[in-house]
This record gives sequence, structure tokens and C-alpha cells, in this order.
Amino acid sequence: MKRWQQTALFALCTFGSGSNAMANLAFNGTLVEPPPCTINSGSNIDIDFDNVGISTIDGVNNRKAVNYTINCTAGTLPWAMRLTVQGTATTFDSAAVQSSVAGLGIRLLRNDVPFVLNTPVLINPSSPPLLQAVLVKDTGSSLALVGFTASATLLAYYQ
Repeated sequence: MKRWQQTALFALCTFGSGSNAMANLAFNGTLVEPPPCTINSGSNIDIDFDNVGISTIDGVNNRKAVNYTINCTAGTLPWAMRLTVQGTATTFDSAAVQSSVAGLGIRLLRNDVPFVLNTPVLINPSSPPLLQAVLVKDTGSSLALVGFTASATLLAYYQ
């Protein structure tokens, strides 16, 4: 056998034999519960816009504070809290809750920025963000002269 044939045969045998490496995996942890929290002591948060002139609905006028509190018992771990508003958004504004009147929504603001519905944000429960509600309407729509209602759920949870 010639030298180059021997080298080729040796290389094939070396690559073909390969070596296997193994390691065992071990998993462990501790299951814990986040501390319990309540929003507004479990009570509803009511925002009354009273009588509103249709011509004043512009996303700026008629702004109302959403007064709420978050109370949590002390925990031992640094938990990350998220806040979200769950509800049905209007077709014209993803931060506005659909009302009972076609073309009318209630936009929620978090620290003066639109709070997109169903989108959790990280918050500090000891200093929760300022929430406000303001009426908005779909451009080009004619609003009926009737009473209106809307509802959504304010949800705070640890992750």
C-alpha cells in the first residue's frame, strides 16, 4: 500500500470512530406564590362622564382620572408586576374601549400616553402609573344623542 493510501485510510478510520460526550442534567427549584394583591380593595372603579357635548369629544376634553389603588402584602422576592386593561378595543383606536354607542370609545391613558388594551406593562406597585380616561370618536361618524356605557377590567399580576 502506498503512503498516500495509508494516510487516506488512517484519516477515514479516525473520522469514522468519533467520540461521544455525555453529561447528566439535574433540575431543581422551589415553587413559591407571589404575595396577594387587590386593586381598589376589590371594588369597582366607576368613571362618570355625566353630560357631554358631542362637539367636545376630541380625545383631549372631558378627561377623567381613573382613581385606583394597588395593595399587596409584603413579599420576600423581588417580583415583577404587570398592569393591563382587558377589554374590547374600538376599530379606530387600540387604546380605546368600545362603548355601547357606535363610533364612541373611551381611550385610556397611562401617564399621559395611550394605554393599548390587552397589552401588559411593567409597573412598580408602590407607585402605580396615573391612569386617565378620555372620550374619543371615530372620524366621520355621527354619534347618537343617547346615554352610553363601556366596561373593561384592570388587571395587576406578578410574573
